[in-house]
Amino acid sequence: MSALPEFEDHGKQEIKYTTCYMCACRCGIKVTVEDNKVRYIQGNRHHPINKGVLCAKGNAGIMKQQSPARLHQPMRRKPGTERGAGEFEPISWDEAIDTLSERLKKIRETDPRKLAFFTGRDQMQALTGLWATQFGTYNWAAHGGFCSVNMAAGGLYTTGFAFWEFGDPDWDRTKYHMLWGVAEDHASNPIKIGLEKLKRNGGKFVAINPVRTGYQAIADEWVGIKPGTDGLFALSMLHVLLKNSQFDWDFLVRYTNATQLVVQTPGQQGDGLILRDDNGNPLVWELEKEDFVDGSQVDIKPALFGEYTAPDGRPVKTVMTLLAERYLDDEYSPENTAEITGVPAEQTERLALEMAHVAFKETIELDIEWTDSWGRKHDKVFGRPVSMHAMRGISAHSNGFQTCRAIHFLQIMLGSVDCPGGHLAKPPYPKHVPPGIKPAKECAPNTPLKSPPLGFPTAPEDLVIDDDGNPLRIDKAYSWDAPISNHGMMHMVVTNAVKGDPYPIDTLIFFMANMSWNSTMNTAEVMDMLRAKDENGEYKIPYLVVSDAFNSEMVSFADLVLPDTTYLERYDTISMLDRPISEPAAAADSIRHPILEPDRDVRPWQEVMVELAGRLKFPAFTKDDGSRKFADYKDFIVNFEKEPGIGFLSGYRGKDGQSHLRGEPNPKQWEAYIENQGFFMYHLPESQQFYRYANQEYLELAKHAGWVGKTDPITIELYSETQQRFKLAGQGLYDGPQPTKQEHKDRLTEFFDPLPIWHKPLEQTRIDEDEYPFYAVNQRPMFMYHSWDSQNAWLRQICAQNYLYMNRQKAESMGIEDLSWVWLESHNGKIRVQVKLIEGCEPNTVWTWNAIGKQKGAWGLKDDANESQKGFLMNHLISELLPKKGDPVDDITNSDPVTGQAAWYDLKVKITPAEPEERGSWPQFDKVKATPGMSESPDQLRYHAHKPVHLNRDIRDVLTRGSLDDDKN
Repeated sequence: MSALPEFEDHGKQEIKYTTCYMCACRCGIKVTVEDNKVRYIQGNRHHPINKGVLCAKGNAGIMKQQSPARLHQPMRRKPGTERGAGEFEPISWDEAIDTLSERLKKIRETDPRKLAFFTGRDQMQALTGLWATQFGTYNWAAHGGFCSVNMAAGGLYTTGFAFWEFGDPDWDRTKYHMLWGVAEDHASNPIKIGLEKLKRNGGKFVAINPVRTGYQAIADEWVGIKPGTDGLFALSMLHVLLKNSQFDWDFLVRYTNATQLVVQTPGQQGDGLILRDDNGNPLVWELEKEDFVDGSQVDIKPALFGEYTAPDGRPVKTVMTLLAERYLDDEYSPENTAEITGVPAEQTERLALEMAHVAFKETIELDIEWTDSWGRKHDKVFGRPVSMHAMRGISAHSNGFQTCRAIHFLQIMLGSVDCPGGHLAKPPYPKHVPPGIKPAKECAPNTPLKSPPLGFPTAPEDLVIDDDGNPLRIDKAYSWDAPISNHGMMHMVVTNAVKGDPYPIDTLIFFMANMSWNSTMNTAEVMDMLRAKDENGEYKIPYLVVSDAFNSEMVSFADLVLPDTTYLERYDTISMLDRPISEPAAAADSIRHPILEPDRDVRPWQEVMVELAGRLKFPAFTKDDGSRKFADYKDFIVNFEKEPGIGFLSGYRGKDGQSHLRGEPNPKQWEAYIENQGFFMYHLPESQQFYRYANQEYLELAKHAGWVGKTDPITIELYSETQQRFKLAGQGLYDGPQPTKQEHKDRLTEFFDPLPIWHKPLEQTRIDEDEYPFYAVNQRPMFMYHSWDSQNAWLRQICAQNYLYMNRQKAESMGIEDLSWVWLESHNGKIRVQVKLIEGCEPNTVWTWNAIGKQKGAWGLKDDANESQKGFLMNHLISELLPKKGDPVDDITNSDPVTGQAAWYDLKVKITPAEPEERGSWPQFDKVKATPGMSESPDQLRYHAHKPVHLNRDIRDVLTRGSLDDDKN
């Protein structure tokens, strides 16, 4: 009998728990480590986000750790070589930090705004934002400005929370779910878990998306809408609800500003503003008293509909009256919207009435006692079990902000906001509408900003502009270009910096932002801009610093490269001050900690920032005597307090680690998180889980925890006075700052509105749509996330080439065959791509997976990799500026005019077959060079933590000895 094979020695293995970083889900993972290598990665069954579920991305974290694209040491561009050539020489960390800190010190001592610091999908914006604030530059922002700011702003200016990371459907109780424009990668594990619950419970799932992939494939009903028309579709359903009196009257009266009175004096200052008393309280018409009263009072009976004459003689109408007058207009009838949206009138009406039926005929009633903000006791909570979720397919349009508001209006009209079965907020949300932070607008040498760089304007006075109305930020966020750009405008940074508009900068830092490739519009021209020189032969962006863990397309443009660690090699926080992992019924945050020791000379960017902050003597990072306050990032996280008792981590606070949400620093806090498998969870009692905009106990807890600044009830804003103030400024009727350029006046007047509007995406108003008849969009697949993962050896085996997906019937009518090559052309560029024909695509739409296409040599891929030879980027067709329309106006950003969200999905194209000899993707760019220390991409895409055991057993051995497991036992 042959000897038993020797399997792995479990005694040499160690299990560690941390937080995944393969997408934005932040799932809990269980990592088995052997000899400083990952043996395998599993989901953590105890984790609140994924409950043990792990997707392809999470499992493939092993190959991210093994990537040949990993950077190995700090580098600087070789003297005499050109930026973009990728010629680097290794330097020490001491030299790298000395060089950067010396340069930053000079900038901070003279003009802090000459530093621009922009970060990608880093999940630690509370720290990077604090760093920028302490440095004194308002030229800081992150990924959201070209991803999801419309989503965030649309909710925060309406309900106090939003879709995506701000709230979730009540998956356990919802009976009717609408998913709007959500690609498979967004919150993939939680949504998969949620949809399974919905389907198992017999609920209906409606998917609204021009493409039927991923989640949409299992929908009970697919609405193949035309891109960029979702807002009109939502408002058409709102028309149906109003026409049939299907709205929650009591909810609107109690929790929204529907009863507030709006001044009606067109052409005069103050038109469209809320009627207020001398103390600034909004007034309503009290039905029993038949008089104007303070609408914030309790136990009054305000009129929901009506028009009246104010004591000063001005005519006024209730918000609800204005809303009904607008949306009951035939413009919004399903019959009149069908041609624009592509959704048949019958379907629009039926879906609206189905939602109303479920909301009002299948209401949920729970025996839960709670106290409202006015001190009234209740013994039940009621739920409208209709829920929605939306994401980038909605937000990445120039009309996305108003579309997001329109979708929230459907929830509000049905009363399905933060109630059982509806759309639930996740702590630290909801916030007061909007949150009270205003963006910083003053900077001075060696002085921290008075407020963070990002905030929430409510009036033109809050804009970050000078006395002449010119932008103060390099990206022109919070200017007349985009007044409510809550996440900044990262996509405009390179263009504006190269133009020196509004001023030249000295140093540009990019952290984990692939701004020369898939994270920028107009890719080829942006590459040229990064290399652009002035008349003296000096680079127009004098100094460019890149921190990344991998050799992305961006790295070759750096003057200084600071190599980051992977997520398995560092300490990190997913903080309540930032983007926590909360669930609707629990406040939760988490950490990462080193699972592996780095085998390269790399440092976490967190550590670099804390080091720089100490050297530059930021007040929050230094003691009174000028010495460093924090030894390192770990020490900073434990001991930094935003306000007394509030830090980056909310669990295990106090000297004994027994205080939660608020408490003094705990020196053993990291150890407590590690012991609890890397996360902390504070469960809300049932009495605090619903109606949190007007739940007394919850708001007191939120104030205690530092989530809100006051315990006043949060009024849901159907009517946005903020929008009206900016509209008045555009009309020349505002008593305060007003724009002077006609294009700004026009944009404010047309696109700002106190009630949601729909307008055609801006690019489509400035091109010949007959010449460019197809909508062109992209999305990320469930198995990849940004360009980080399309380098991954395991994930590449799922997809190493993206196609242009096209409706089969439409393509065949044009003589386009499956797998043929075609030219795709926009007003801004032309690319060659391979076509794949499918049925599940709106006929006028073409689409592809985002970020699969790579520049040759980047990310450690072989020169002949499909990603560079056959893959492509839609980005080459998109411009960060709108096409000119024959009128000599200043360059206008291709962005949402309200929030500055990059309008990636407004693109329209034409398609022509390529000649038979025209094959392979085009354009092609110079090869990205390998950086010092990089290894070759392997020929075989395999990974073994140790030598695999091969079983060779003859049939006699199998029959006589049984299974190896039985023998071992």
